[in-house]
Amino acid sequence: MTYVPSKVSIIVPVYNVENYLAKCLDSLVNQTHQNIEILVVNDGSKDKSERIIQEYAQKFPEKIKPFIKENGGLSDARNFGIDIASGDYIGFVDSDDYVTPTMFEEMTNLAEKYQAKMVICNIQKVDQNGNVTQKLTQIPNMLEKIDLDSNFSVFSDLSYFACNKLFRKDLFNEKRFKKGAHFEDIQLIPQLLLECDIIAQTQNFHYQYLERTDSITKTHTEKGLDILKAVEDVEIVFRSSQYSKKLKELKNFQIFEGIYSFLAYLAFVKDEEVFYSMSARLEAFMNERNIKIKDILMYSRFDKNYLLSLPLKKKIFYLLFFAGQNKLIRKLV
Repeated sequence: MTYVPSKVSIIVPVYNVENYLAKCLDSLVNQTHQNIEILVVNDGSKDKSERIIQEYAQKFPEKIKPFIKENGGLSDARNFGIDIASGDYIGFVDSDDYVTPTMFEEMTNLAEKYQAKMVICNIQKVDQNGNVTQKLTQIPNMLEKIDLDSNFSVFSDLSYFACNKLFRKDLFNEKRFKKGAHFEDIQLIPQLLLECDIIAQTQNFHYQYLERTDSITKTHTEKGLDILKAVEDVEIVFRSSQYSKKLKELKNFQIFEGIYSFLAYLAFVKDEEVFYSMSARLEAFMNERNIKIKDILMYSRFDKNYLLSLPLKKKIFYLLFFAGQNKLIRKLV
């Protein structure tokens, strides 16, 4: 009897990425894991992306499955892919990024070896020439197999990107990305982790995140408040999860995602009125959860004090904010 490896559905949302799409699709059709379907979801692109998708679909009809839909944003395109996925596992790759040839083979093997519903790999930031600009190790100092009940610090330490993870499909039975929301990964991926008993990881840097030089500088606005809304959504699910008594890790999650991630966004808000209103909302978020300045300053990520690990510029910004020196911050910004 011939062994058939588990099927992986790789969802690729596409929106106006004609300069990068071919490299992304090349990395997927050349995966060493053969039992894959690549669901390429054209989310209303206005450039030549659709022409490229059709070329690949004709050349690799057994792997590439093309779809076109009206523009609905990243979450909507991913949800479209989830709805039609036929694999045992689901992965997400952004259409301007690319991956190593062995990514999905190794991650599927780890999922089956440890009966893990989620598998994580490391990320490399690369420039447009393929040079590595930054290595992002996701879970240092832990084994391949991670029992969450005894290593639940992972919940508050993890970076919640969707694209460097492999998910068992049944995690999405009742879950989808929140349409129209920003920071949709922070909103959904922690909820999926709460459904897991075991996760697995590889220390290989399989996911190549492209830092584009042609991308339009994003305006930082009150949309950043979606970070706090995402944390609030996770809190609701947390309280009814199997880990509901692990309140220390919940508080650390609130500090890392709800405060530090929010402040990293707030630092680039140029509109003064928006800056102050968002600052007030963050202070209310902290007060509602009884999070003290001491808790934030003492927060450790992967057993290292997080604030001390940051670059000097970020340290100064955070410390001034915690000291209530918003006017001074505005002058510096």
